[in-house]
Amino acid sequence: MKLGAFSISLAVKDIKASKAFYETLGFSVFAGDLEKNYLIMKNEESLVGLFQGMFENNILTFNPGWDQNANTLENFDDVRTIQEHLKSKNIKLEHEADATTSGPASFVVLDPDGNAILIDQHI
Repeated sequence: MKLGAFSISLAVKDIKASKAFYETLGFSVFAGDLEKNYLIMKNEESLVGLFQGMFENNILTFNPGWDQNANTLENFDDVRTIQEHLKSKNIKLEHEADATTSGPASFVVLDPDGNAILIDQHI
């Protein structure tokens, strides 16, 4: 299964303080909008999303169809294909993508310890 680009999405209390901290670690702004309280920070191939006031807990995020630079991959597994595979293995989904659509979609699954995993396709 090809899950695409990986990042961690952090629920932060103060996005400006978090931005400064991650810049100290060598990250720079890759995408996002500070005024809208979200930034994607990048250090080489590592991506960290900073999200203030958008969700309660940290989330592991995969982006089918994208590489670590948000370039479209030629070959990838569609989010609905990944979703169907997990459902066939009796994995409970917290939120499902509409299987009758194509293009951008997402779903959420929890790992055995309750950590949220977002499969978020943008293409």
